[in-house]
Amino acid sequence: MGTPTSRDFYARDKEEQKAFLETTWCDHCMKADLGMQGPVEYELEGTIFIEGQCLQCGQAVYTELTDDDI
Repeated sequence: MGTPTSRDFYARDKEEQKAFLETTWCDHCMKADLGMQGPVEYELEGTIFIEGQCLQCGQAVYTELTDDDI
């Protein structure tokens, strides 16, 4: 596996940031749209990810961006 390349989540449009922070899935809570805090955006092997912590339980949540999201 390659080394992730850091990206600036906060360079995104405010509405886009809001959508990514609110539209989440937590594998620990097994629920959608609980929210995310502390977003970190990076690219790994051509795929862009946004990673943060679930607002409900604090576990890591990940969003993998598809071509439709970019």
